Amino acid sequence: MTCVIAIDAGTTGVRAFAVDARARPRVRAYREFPQHFPQPGWVEHDPDDILRVTVETLGEVAAELAAAGERVAAIGITNQRETVVVWDRRTGRPLHRAIVWQDRRTAPRCDELRAAGHEPMIRRATGLVLDPYFSATKLSWLLREGGVRADANLAFGTVDTWILWNLTGGVGGGVHATDPSNASRTMLYDIGNRAWSSDLAALFEIPMSCLPAVRPSSGRFGVTRADAAGGLAVPVSGIAGDQQAALFGQACVEPGMTKNTYGTGSFVLTNVGPDLPDPVDGLLTTVAWSLGADVTYAMEGAIFVTGAAIQWLRDGLGVIAEAAEIGPLAESVADNGGVSLVPAFTGLGSPWWDAYARGTIVGITRGTNRGHLARAVVESMAFQTADVVDAISRASGTPPAEMRVDGGASVMNLLCQFQADLLGVPVRRAAVQETTALGAAFLAGIAEDVWDSPATVNATWQADASFDPGMEPADREARISVWHRALERSRAWAHEAG
Repeated sequence: MTCVIAIDAGTTGVRAFAVDARARPRVRAYREFPQHFPQPGWVEHDPDDILRVTVETLGEVAAELAAAGERVAAIGITNQRETVVVWDRRTGRPLHRAIVWQDRRTAPRCDELRAAGHEPMIRRATGLVLDPYFSATKLSWLLREGGVRADANLAFGTVDTWILWNLTGGVGGGVHATDPSNASRTMLYDIGNRAWSSDLAALFEIPMSCLPAVRPSSGRFGVTRADAAGGLAVPVSGIAGDQQAALFGQACVEPGMTKNTYGTGSFVLTNVGPDLPDPVDGLLTTVAWSLGADVTYAMEGAIFVTGAAIQWLRDGLGVIAEAAEIGPLAESVADNGGVSLVPAFTGLGSPWWDAYARGTIVGITRGTNRGHLARAVVESMAFQTADVVDAISRASGTPPAEMRVDGGASVMNLLCQFQADLLGVPVRRAAVQETTALGAAFLAGIAEDVWDSPATVNATWQADASFDPGMEPADREARISVWHRALERSRAWAHEAG
């Protein structure tokens, strides 16, 4: 039997995931890696940790497939986006810890560039807003303050590029490349011209020589070296940023189709087709994927903290021992008891884009208990998503007919039902939850003729469950109003405190 392996290099861990030609999951392996928080608002990863768990999970899956006599046709890579990795081409060694997409250290630099009037040009070229979330100011910080030298040996990449380079041989043979979906998140890539922008590189003082080649999302990037890739010597034939991969894995291959992934953060993407739309306030325009010369764009709302708030309840407060406890605990109370929690731990993303917002809990009384806090966390995921969908609906003039959801938190029926109630449209949960990995596998498999087209991908999609809205409009508006009152209290908090 023929299989495709997806490497899903996320924010807290790496998953290797094999599917067969009928898009059925076959084998999975997962490893977490350490998180580093050197200062408030700073988030870093060790690139070697990411690579180590990638090779471990890939090797585990490859061994199990080999034992079953199954052939691996290709590997696809999907990854946490915007995270910056820099290394020396001569030695292959990282020059600094990776600066993670959640990191906010470059907020002052973004303020300087905004004050100097650069944001309109950046917005037109990249579809992005001037925010620390994206790669350019992170890379600029490494060159200005992180001790990284801008010489001919410097290699930059997002996590996909780091993994690809190492799996295909590293020093002396590694492929230094990425795809347009990841390039479009760096704030260095012109999404209309579909090329690195020398003007943006000059603005951020970044040498063009350190940037990877940009190749189609579905197509052969290179072949892995067996001793570097868990014993596999197979083509890497698909790459996409995690949220674009999830859009593809959710079979949102036609314009207007919308998905949300509840991961560490949450990301609402709507397929807007082959024509690049004008920038919309509060939202991002991004490359969804490219198949050969054909490109598909997406409109995106990026929410920084959803599942990470569950981790905070577990690791920071000890309210729960395991993430899986959040659903039953939230359901143990009839409502949130008047508690609203805004998880702006690293600022607010779409549609607010406030780097200085901070987490806020309001409405606490003597009767507040663990269940109310858990329910407020779950509801905050749905409220933030509703804000983004409202912005997309206003921009497009048409609300989505439905929302397809995936990600760890989507297993909670409470969340999916509350989301449907707030949106007023059905929420459909994918039968295969690993849609990010599935999307990367589809992109790689199409390149290697395992699947023949996106239409074939669309035919494989199935729902696990559907949730229809049941909340009265007046109740919905009242709840959203309370949420917005709490959200306003989180806005600009760090800026005012500073």
